[in-house]
Amino acid sequence: MPQMQLPMFPEGVTPINESIAFQKEAGQVAYFYGHLPVFQHEAEDVQSFRLFTSQLIARGTASQTEIVEAFGVARITVKRYVKLLRDSGTKGFFAPRKGRSGPVLTPEVLSQIQAGLDKGRAVAEMARELKVRGDTVNKAIAAGRLKKRF
Repeated sequence: MPQMQLPMFPEGVTPINESIAFQKEAGQVAYFYGHLPVFQHEAEDVQSFRLFTSQLIARGTASQTEIVEAFGVARITVKRYVKLLRDSGTKGFFAPRKGRSGPVLTPEVLSQIQAGLDKGRAVAEMARELKVRGDTVNKAIAAGRLKKRF
């Protein structure tokens, strides 16, 4: 017959729920299952925090609401990182961030678009031809980088 574990936490911890608690001390955050420590990371290590709390939620050990209330983080942030765990696994938390690609509207492309605008060509037509999104061209017009003749 399995025995139930009493919710016995070490002194000075903050409970997340009946089974899980955490303690922040000397720049470290330690997580406890009952009285047993199960994970620890530096207080400034946001990636490890997001990974571990997402694992707690994914495994059903804690709910999103419990994490939000215990740590005072935004609910959408918790949801975002649980989704990252489900989609990419643990490696998704430590992968380098994707940077933006180079500018689409290079000086050469801008001059080609401006020449077309001067001739009265449609933005959509030029965008398709130059493999640039029409929204990008319209934003450049709105920002004053291109002049559209009416």
